[in-house]
Amino acid sequence: MKSLKKYSIPYTGLALGKHNFEYAVDDAFFSEFEYSLVKTADLKCEVELDKQETMLILNFHIAGTIGATCDRCLSQYPQVIDVEEQQIAKFTDEELGDDEDIITLGKNEHEIALAGLIYEYVTVAVPFVTVCDDEGNTSYCDKDMLDKLNNLSASNEQNENPDPRWDALKKLNK
Repeated sequence: MKSLKKYSIPYTGLALGKHNFEYAVDDAFFSEFEYSLVKTADLKCEVELDKQETMLILNFHIAGTIGATCDRCLSQYPQVIDVEEQQIAKFTDEELGDDEDIITLGKNEHEIALAGLIYEYVTVAVPFVTVCDDEGNTSYCDKDMLDKLNNLSASNEQNENPDPRWDALKKLNK
């Protein structure tokens, strides 16, 4: 987890106002997280920190590609990710309750760790169903697998004998 230390911003020496930070998020970043959905990545994370007297407002823009597996042809392909998020951190010594949208920073703290936030934003941006963009027409798409899949689905449609019980229900619809 020491390699994630570079994804922190020491805010105590910063003047009030906006400050910009850039981070490269790659395979080494995600290897620090056990059971990560993302294994390979080439992402650029831009963070705009707006330091105010009582809080920090962090605006994240994460863009690039991650390695994904197509759910149809099972080949690896680059999935484009573009995430924009905002996080608020308040300076206080007391707990603010169960508000997940606001991070509390104690008066003795001097930096804010961003690695967990970046990991969460990228992981949530991964599509639930991942498929190649232009199915069958890209260099990374497995055309043999798609042909086998299409042949199997066509043969299943031909061999499928309709259940006679459905015929009675179809008559009710008319």
